[in-house]
Amino acid sequence: MNQDTATETREFTITRTFDARRADVWAAWTESEQMGWMCPVGMSIPPDRATSDVRVGGRFSAVMVDDTAGWECVTSGEYLEVTPPEKLVFSWADPTDPTSVSVCTVTLTAAGDDQTTMAFHLRAPGPISPEDGARRGWGSTFDNLATALAA
Repeated sequence: MNQDTATETREFTITRTFDARRADVWAAWTESEQMGWMCPVGMSIPPDRATSDVRVGGRFSAVMVDDTAGWECVTSGEYLEVTPPEKLVFSWADPTDPTSVSVCTVTLTAAGDDQTTMAFHLRAPGPISPEDGARRGWGSTFDNLATALAA
């Protein structure tokens, strides 16, 4: 089940159900060695180019590499709330505009023994238009997460 909702304000929510235990989805979000999925399809994050210090006030960063052209961009943020294994709130610097910092909230709910429903909510500092690409980029990123969890 995938759901994507938007509002007229500067935010959107994407809801996905993954065939994985909640602890495994939490680990994918919080363990730097598993963060390779955290980029849109067509990009990758080399294992040695991601870091995470998962605690309130801790930071994360990742270097996303375009698989075809080889150009790189950095994304980073700070953990604002950490409640294992159910809620993660963090700031997120848009890799296309590092001065644009959003707040993301990830809520994980067990949906049976081997499924997890994730609600991802992003609040941006400015209006999000259909041309913005944030919703499309995160949706593609969650396609990568589904693939990583299935591996």
